[in-house]
Amino acid sequence: MSGIVGEIVEPYAAALMSVAGSHNLTEDFGHQMRSLVGLLDESPDLREFLGNPVIDRNDKKAVLNRVVGDEVNPFLRNFLMLLVDRGRILFLAEIGQQYLALLRELNQTVLAEVISAVELNDDQKRIVVEKVKSLTGARDVELQTKIDADVLGGVIIQVGSQVFDASLRGQLRRIGVSLNAS
Repeated sequence: MSGIVGEIVEPYAAALMSVAGSHNLTEDFGHQMRSLVGLLDESPDLREFLGNPVIDRNDKKAVLNRVVGDEVNPFLRNFLMLLVDRGRILFLAEIGQQYLALLRELNQTVLAEVISAVELNDDQKRIVVEKVKSLTGARDVELQTKIDADVLGGVIIQVGSQVFDASLRGQLRRIGVSLNAS
C-alpha cells in the first residue's frame, strides 16, 4: 500500500498484528476482521456513517458496539474504539485488508482471486488451491471467488500481479490474436 492511506493504514494494521501476536490471537483476529471487512463491503451506509466527520464519536462507538456485539475479542473492540478516538475509523476496511495481508504473510499463505462463470464446487476449489500452491510454492492458499458470466467457462486466477487465464474467453482472445497476426 502506498501514499497517504498507506501511511495511515500500515502502522495501525501492524500494531493490531503485534497485539494479536502477543496474545496468540492472530487467527481469531483474522476471522473477526474478515467479518468486519465483509460487513463494511455489504453496508455502504455503515461505512458512510463511520466515516462521517460530523457524527459524534460516542455515537460511532455505540453503533460499533451494537454491530460487533460480544462476538469481537475485547482487544479488537478496544482497537476499534481507538480508531474512533483518533478519527481513523473511516480506514477500518483498509486496515482490515492490510491486517489480513500481514496474516497471510505470517502464515506463508497467498491470496488467489478466482473468477469463474459459475460457482466452483469443493473439488474444483481444491484443484485450484493445489495448482496455486505448485505455481507459487506457498504453504497455503486463501481463495477469493467471484462469478462473471463473461468468462464463459474455465477460470481466471490472479495471485499478486500474476494472472493465469484458463478461461474460454481468454482462449478465444488468444486465437483471435494469433489469427490477426497471420
